[in-house]
Amino acid sequence: MAGEGPVTLQGIAEQLGLHVSTVSRVLNGRQDGHTRAASGDTARRIRNLANELGYQPNPLATGLRTRRSNLIGVLVPRLSEIVMATIYEGAEEAAAAHGLSAFVTNTHDDPALQRERITMVLARRVDGLVIGDAHLDGAALDLPGLRTTPFVLVNRRTSVGHTSVTCDDRLGGRLVAEHLLALGHRSVGVIAGEPFASTGADRTEGFVERYREAGLRLPTSRVVHSAFDTAGGRRAAHNLLAVHEDRPTALFAVNDFAAIGAAGAARDLGLRLGRDVALAGFNDTPLVAELPVPLTSVHSPMAEQGRRAVNLLLRRIAGEEIRSEILTPHLMARESTGGPVGAPLL
Repeated sequence: MAGEGPVTLQGIAEQLGLHVSTVSRVLNGRQDGHTRAASGDTARRIRNLANELGYQPNPLATGLRTRRSNLIGVLVPRLSEIVMATIYEGAEEAAAAHGLSAFVTNTHDDPALQRERITMVLARRVDGLVIGDAHLDGAALDLPGLRTTPFVLVNRRTSVGHTSVTCDDRLGGRLVAEHLLALGHRSVGVIAGEPFASTGADRTEGFVERYREAGLRLPTSRVVHSAFDTAGGRRAAHNLLAVHEDRPTALFAVNDFAAIGAAGAARDLGLRLGRDVALAGFNDTPLVAELPVPLTSVHSPMAEQGRRAVNLLLRRIAGEEIRSEILTPHLMARESTGGPVGAPLL
């Protein structure tokens, strides 16, 4: 029968002399609790023949019966960013562990494109969404379709209370401040990222807050917003370091790629990392420990965020009440700050 087309429920039923509904109930587990799908002997005959013929359920037909697509949509700013790629890997791993498929789409952090892509994802009848590109105001999430389709935020939060899985970004900023204060840095600057993203806002706030507690207030000119990439970090660092009088002795960039850009600006200005200027990043992406001057960075559990976001989403789909989760970061001190090297500072 292998060369006669796909094996069908009808074909199995005809070979066994059974009604197709009986075969369907056995192979698709459809029973109402009052009646069995079939007797034990009949069920065994059906399953044995299905295995022998290589029967594969039709996922589309199954989805129509269960009103489930077994599909999760994931939105990210850019999958080319290693942070979002790692988060997506975790989400896909968790989805697969539950027999689901995940697909990803890029929004480039553009609100109009975010709404367009959310609408596109919803049109695919997904069971839920994992959203990794939320802006603090949550405006792009105010869509009618999201009122009936479960979703969970990942990596970023909003100020309007949507359930999210994030790193404790405020704590991460404080860890960097503690490290730089312990090394004696009183004159510092922050490459703060985009103001619409909670990652940049919370990391900056935690850093500034800890310096304020130490009696050191950062002037607004020492907090420079930039894109979350090397070009943005380079421009921001040049603005902070090109001043010869009262130049900061240390910089905190709220993500690793901005920090790499900042390292380029320091090099262009003839400054040596870990000696003339200290530099720290955030996320502890794999490449930063291998740079010519290894970068001090806050280690965030990126893949774990993706896994937990999917697990929360599945609980929400099942009708459970869920709460946001905040995961703990650690600071990895390396040569770029000139301090103790190699161990996480808690």
